[in-house]
Amino acid sequence: MNNNSAALAERIAQLKKEKDAVILAHYYTTPEVQAVADFLGDSLALSVKAKEIDSKIILFAGVHFMAETAKVLSPDKKVLIPNPEAGCSLAESCDAAEFAAFKAKYPDHLVVSYVNTTVGVKALTDICCTSSNALQVVESIPAEQPIIFAPDRNLGGYIKKLTGRDNMVLWDGACHVHEEFSLEKILELKKKYPAAKVVVHPECKAVVAAVADYVGSTAGILEYCGKVDATEFIVVTEAGILAEMRRKYPEKSFIPAPPIDSTCGCNECRYMKMVTLESIVACLENESPEIVMDEQTRKAAERSILNMIA
Repeated sequence: MNNNSAALAERIAQLKKEKDAVILAHYYTTPEVQAVADFLGDSLALSVKAKEIDSKIILFAGVHFMAETAKVLSPDKKVLIPNPEAGCSLAESCDAAEFAAFKAKYPDHLVVSYVNTTVGVKALTDICCTSSNALQVVESIPAEQPIIFAPDRNLGGYIKKLTGRDNMVLWDGACHVHEEFSLEKILELKKKYPAAKVVVHPECKAVVAAVADYVGSTAGILEYCGKVDATEFIVVTEAGILAEMRRKYPEKSFIPAPPIDSTCGCNECRYMKMVTLESIVACLENESPEIVMDEQTRKAAERSILNMIA
C-alpha cells in the first residue's frame, strides 16, 4: 500500500469509528479495498453478515445487487454503495419485467434465482441461491417439482447436469467475466504447469468446467486450495480472488487464467474495480449514495433470501 493509499485507509478507519459504520467487501474488489474491509467474503457470507451486523451504517464495497441484498436484510440500517454505477453484467442480463413475462409461461414452476440479480427479480423468486449452495437448494426441492433457474445459464446447466433434473428451465443470462475464459489458453497453462490443479467457478462454460480438478464458489475454491497437497493452481475465476489466496496460502502459487481476448493476462470484473478507496472515503463522509427501495418490493425479496439462508 503506497503513502496515498495508507492515508486514505487511515481516514476510512477514522470515519468508520465516527459514523458507526462497517465495510463489507467482496473477494473481487481490489487488494486495497479488501484491506480496509471489516468483513471479506463471497455473496453468501456477506448476505448472512449483513443480517447480523449491529452498526448503523453498512458500506458495501461491491456491486449494486450486493448492496441491495444488504438493504433487503437490514431495512433499519443505512446501506451505502461507493459507486452506484458498479453494476453486474449477470444481474443486468435478467430484466425484472422480462423475467416476470418469462415466469408467467411456467405457472407451475418454482423459481430459484441466483443472488446475482436485482431486487426486482428477487421479489419474483421463491428461493435465492449462491454458487456455494445452489446444488443444496435445488436438491432440497422435490424431484417432481419443475423449476425455473435464473439468471446464469452456466451455473444452471452445471446444477442441472449434477442433479439430472430435466424439469429445470434456464434463463439465458451470463457473467461477462466467467463467460470469456479461454479453454485453449487454460489447456496451454495445464501443459506449462502440469502439476497445477485447475479450479473453476461454475459460472464458467461447461467446456471449461469439464477440465477442472475442482468446480466451486469463491469460498469453495479458497477452501479447496488450502486442503489439497498441490502447490500450484490455475485459477479460473475473477482475478480479485488472488489477493486473498496469496494472503492465506503464501507458500502456494496461483496462476490466473486468461480470457479469450486479453492483454492483461487475467480476467477482471470492470464493475468491481470501480470501487476505490477515494470513493469509500467520499461515501462515508457524505453518507451517500444510499440504497433506497420500496417496502413492498423489499419484503418480497426478503422472503426469497431468507428461504435461502434457512
